[in-house]
Amino acid sequence: MVSQVGKNYVCNEWRQDLITFSQFLERMWSPDCSANLTYLAQHPLFDQIKELREDIVVPDYCYAGGGELQSLNAWFGPDGTVTPLHHDPHHNLFAQVLGRKYIRLYNASISEDLYPHMETMLSSTSQVDLDNIDVKEFPRTEGLEFMDCILEEGDLLYIPPKWWHYVRSLSISFSVSFWWRTPILPSEGS
Repeated sequence: MVSQVGKNYVCNEWRQDLITFSQFLERMWSPDCSANLTYLAQHPLFDQIKELREDIVVPDYCYAGGGELQSLNAWFGPDGTVTPLHHDPHHNLFAQVLGRKYIRLYNASISEDLYPHMETMLSSTSQVDLDNIDVKEFPRTEGLEFMDCILEEGDLLYIPPKWWHYVRSLSISFSVSFWWRTPILPSEGS
């Protein structure tokens, strides 16, 4: 499996390693885990370990209004893993299965104030490091409204398409994201 190594995917020290699930677990439980921060992010774990998929029930909400599940991903790692501020194209139900995570959300309407990267591959990721905001370099971020929460085991959070979100693990944690899309309905007068 491909694991992420480093604080997050926009850091220079970040890399991906191809390791077995057993090796991943060994790294995650090792005493020097923080020096070699290894985690699974947006990972198709349920395609790789079919027995785990049997434990996952897709919430009916994902099918409301003719919705269609697009992706079922796992997020698994130690305390301190970070998913930088970014947005996704689909509806997302984010389920916290084990541990705790801090999440911060920004409305899609303020995208330009969050300084998206100009490169195509990172255009859905902000240049702003929420762990160390430089308001001189990114002045429009100062005073922006956001919502935040701490997800505990058993919590479910809905994240609308294109809403910006930042996620930080507060403990060893396992999360599942259910991405789905709904049919595009014709607008009135069409």
